[in-house]
Amino acid sequence: MRQKNHSIRFERVNYITNNISDSKSDISSKRSIHPVFSLWLALFCTILFHSCKETVVEYPVVEVEEVGTDDVEIYGDYVGSIRAIQSVEIRARVEGFLERITFDEGKQVRASEPLFYINDALYKARVEKAKAQLKKDEALAAKAERDVNRLTPLYEQNAASRLDLDNAEAALDMAQASVAMSKADLAQAELELSYTVVRSPLDGYISERYVDVGTLVGKNNSSLLATVVKRDTVLVEFKLTSLDYLRSQRRNVHLGELDTTRSWQPSVTVTLADGSVYGEQGIVDFASPQVDPQTGTFGVRAELPNPHQVLLPGQFTRVRLLLDVMENATVVPRKAIVIEKGGAFIFTVRADSVAEKRYIELGPEQENRIVVTRGLVPGELIVTEGYQKLTPGEKVTYVTSGPISTDRNSADSTNAELPALQQRDSCQISSRQDTTAISKTDTSKRNNR
Repeated sequence: MRQKNHSIRFERVNYITNNISDSKSDISSKRSIHPVFSLWLALFCTILFHSCKETVVEYPVVEVEEVGTDDVEIYGDYVGSIRAIQSVEIRARVEGFLERITFDEGKQVRASEPLFYINDALYKARVEKAKAQLKKDEALAAKAERDVNRLTPLYEQNAASRLDLDNAEAALDMAQASVAMSKADLAQAELELSYTVVRSPLDGYISERYVDVGTLVGKNNSSLLATVVKRDTVLVEFKLTSLDYLRSQRRNVHLGELDTTRSWQPSVTVTLADGSVYGEQGIVDFASPQVDPQTGTFGVRAELPNPHQVLLPGQFTRVRLLLDVMENATVVPRKAIVIEKGGAFIFTVRADSVAEKRYIELGPEQENRIVVTRGLVPGELIVTEGYQKLTPGEKVTYVTSGPISTDRNSADSTNAELPALQQRDSCQISSRQDTTAISKTDTSKRNNR
């Protein structure tokens, strides 16, 4: 471009010089040139030569980026606690002295596995007594049945009174009831005997023992022996404010309910004590239907897999909840935004390379990106570096930090060539005008002379 401008400049000077030479030859043919006129002509040529020098306008150089869209995830950070999905207290259901403990503390136990043995001598005796009583009652019932069978034909033959038959039938009914009671007593005695062996109600991990061998347990004495927890799946519980609840309702997000119409669900991510993120995610499956009036919060719960026993019941942790996903949101880099007392604004670059100050409304921020809810549309160019030296309405020279649209590229190429073309045309027009003026001056002087 500079070579073209220099060539145009020299062509212009040559053209003027040739015209001047022709004029001088015409004049000299008639008479010699006056010295004053020669001095004026030389001064005019010098001024004209310097006026055709290329004028370079330097515009501020900035870095721009095209406004794009993305799905922005909105999170909330809370403090939560871990709870086992099942936690069962092992208690003594009968009274007696503890004779034996058959588990290792803190280890895994299986359902129905024996854990504690209580002295069972008393309960075995009760079982034997119940068996004897049942046998006695069954014998009495058999005798009463035989009496009824013997008196029935005699009553039909008028050999026995109706009173004797009624007494026999009543004795049979009482005997049968006694048999039923004895059976129930035997079942109860056997059940109490089975309670002397305390078994695990589920698969899980058992705590330390709370009693020692020889301790009298059950009834009014210490009955809590240990605790078994199932922690291959855990629950994380945390509190949300009533404001969070209102915001979720406005976004049509109902915590604790599975919405199949959405491409996402309110998920929970847990951060461990060392700052690392737990590898498993959970889905919110419960939200309290009421707010605690003392704290102004309501409880939320999520279920997380815990196959490697990384999360322990009772542990406190940081919880990150996915509250919403803004799909196709307009996002810009954080560094491109200027916040002042009147609000937030950003510099945009129009198609004619003119910087424009644009006030915008901001949304949530995520990973150095901010959602713009109003004031920008996707595809516009925004200034990300160098906006400190800009004034609104000023032309700029920009470089892009990423790919831009094809239409924008063609427009930028045309705008870049336009100043050079205008400068070349103006120089040519000025050259023609100056030559015409000199020719007219020479003609006028020749006529006067």
